[in-house]
Amino acid sequence: MKTRWSAIKTWLREKILNRRVLAHFFKTQKVSLVFLAIALAVTIVTGMQFYRFRHAEAVFVKGPGVAAIERLSDYYPPLKGTIADADIYVLGTQNPDEPSLLLLGGVHPNEPASQVASVLMMENIEVERGTVYIILETNRSAFTHTHPQEATPEWFSIPTPFGERMFKYGSRATNPIDQWPIPEIYIHESTGQQLSGVDTRNLNRSFPGRSDGTFTEKIAQSIVNLINTRDIILTLDLHEASPEYAVNNALVFHERVRDTGLASQTFLNLEFFWFFEDNRFAPLKLEVSPVNLRGLTHRELGDNTNTLPFLAETSNASQGRIRGAMTEALIVDGVDKFYERASAIGILEVDHSSPVSMHERVGRHVQTTMALIDAYNALEPTFVGDLEMYGLGEFIIDFKALGFTSIMD
Repeated sequence: MKTRWSAIKTWLREKILNRRVLAHFFKTQKVSLVFLAIALAVTIVTGMQFYRFRHAEAVFVKGPGVAAIERLSDYYPPLKGTIADADIYVLGTQNPDEPSLLLLGGVHPNEPASQVASVLMMENIEVERGTVYIILETNRSAFTHTHPQEATPEWFSIPTPFGERMFKYGSRATNPIDQWPIPEIYIHESTGQQLSGVDTRNLNRSFPGRSDGTFTEKIAQSIVNLINTRDIILTLDLHEASPEYAVNNALVFHERVRDTGLASQTFLNLEFFWFFEDNRFAPLKLEVSPVNLRGLTHRELGDNTNTLPFLAETSNASQGRIRGAMTEALIVDGVDKFYERASAIGILEVDHSSPVSMHERVGRHVQTTMALIDAYNALEPTFVGDLEMYGLGEFIIDFKALGFTSIMD
């Protein structure tokens, strides 16, 4: 009898234990399924958002001075059909016996004044003599995503008399969808210089480019091909920098530019403007391109093409590490209490005691472009000897009342 009763108790215990195990199993599975459903929903939503932003396009209006629209693939055919195949707006006569200028906007899409200034000039100026080539989205791939962990907005807007203009706020680097993997160390191919691995997707570390290189190097190659094919005399690459960065409110140039006197004359034009016209225009610094820092436009275009390259920097609080919340207002208005405090205690390279707005930064880029054109026109008759190749007469450009003062006002 005892043996039978023991067997019954054992059987009951096993049944109860099995039910508990089974209940725990189903409970665990329910929790797992809930988490799986949440993860799947988040993946779908963020994936759709990523897809929409990648394929969204900012709207640009073809200006009255635009004579033609070319593509980067016209100068490097393998880019055709890829996200990198940016438009090139051609203004002017396209006469090879007249001078030419290339404006690069959006090399770094998270430096938005560069693109907005380029758009403003493309949509307004008219070129009566000479040719101006303007690229608004030089690294289009970098306009298709934002920088991870920076919580940056995808878009920002600027109010105009005709309504709000929407612009994309992209990343400093080519989209990893277009270029992967990312190495631990990036080796600049033509010089062997070693840089951080993330710079393999940085267009302004990829010049002069390679036809058999990375996606980013192919974009650089297309720009070099454009410069060489069109014998472009002047190249101005527009950028922005964090207020604590040393090369700020600056004009960087290759030593060949210095030897022509063009850098000094441009600087004098801007100093004259600041002193006599509008003292809101912050002083500009001149910087000669470092020989040992490779891959940048002002170094590699000067070394590998006949163009005279410049790179302009404006001071932008949304670029820095001291800033507060990364908002659309910060991008456009430049209001940031932390930079105001940093300016008050003197730890910045430029004055941010009052906000440096998009208007001011765009105005600086446009005024710098005007000063460069005026400097070239002033010096062009004196180009002799090795510099005769640049002596193609003056530009005649109507900037339609654009400039620092009108933009600020």
